[in-house]
Amino acid sequence: MENQEAGLGKREAQMKAWGAKLDQLSAKVDAVGADVKLDYRKGIDDLKVSYKDTQAKYDAFKVAGKEDAAIIQSGFEKAWHELEAAFKKL
Repeated sequence: MENQEAGLGKREAQMKAWGAKLDQLSAKVDAVGADVKLDYRKGIDDLKVSYKDTQAKYDAFKVAGKEDAAIIQSGFEKAWHELEAAFKKL
């Protein structure tokens, strides 16, 4: 149980860091010229959707009972890796 709680704590800290990074990226894109803004705005908008989806799955995983945790964890892990890859790509 302690390992799971430590893992959740790390994930929560990473989600917060990604949320802050997403806010920074949005602010930077808003500050640049229109031609650059169009290129990056779609990527950031897609990243926001992925972030919200991952956050929802993380929240469901945190409150899931033991029986449901394994099922929810699979979807959460997939969303987590997709979000991580999207941040690296952007």
